[in-house]
Amino acid sequence: MKQLLSNDIVALRALEPTDLDTLYRWENDTALWSVSDTIAPYSREALWHYLEYYTGDIYAQRQLRLMITTPTDGSPVGTVDFLNFDPLNNRAELGLFIASEFRGKGLGRQALELLTAYARDHIGLRQLYVFIAIDNEVCLRLFEDFGYSRAGTLKSWVKRGNTYRDVALMQMIF
Repeated sequence: MKQLLSNDIVALRALEPTDLDTLYRWENDTALWSVSDTIAPYSREALWHYLEYYTGDIYAQRQLRLMITTPTDGSPVGTVDFLNFDPLNNRAELGLFIASEFRGKGLGRQALELLTAYARDHIGLRQLYVFIAIDNEVCLRLFEDFGYSRAGTLKSWVKRGNTYRDVALMQMIF
């Protein structure tokens, strides 16, 4: 039987209270803040409340976050997010994070395949979109290779230090 949210390489699952330490480490890694728009650290208590009250109901919370794991032992390797879910227009922004020690192994692409099928076939989305800094060539290439098309460039969209960077708006329409 084919599983909706797993394949031989990765699995997507709901967040669990046991993810607290992993999320705490990832959310407070200042090297990642430039791609996540984070400007301050998260406390364990804040993340605990997030996990405690997070329902995973994309219609109620307008977002859905799933943990990317290895199917063999369930080790977390990253997260995927539907953000800014718009049920009227059947679209959502997509966020993808792979922990640095797992990058370059095709896990992001595998997670994208599962997430895209889930978005299209289960949630009924018509499109997904992402914002990617122009200088993030690896991420741009991943989404282009996966079939996302560049819909435009947002000039001086994100501030990094004392400079502003352009961002590509990319989308996939099913």
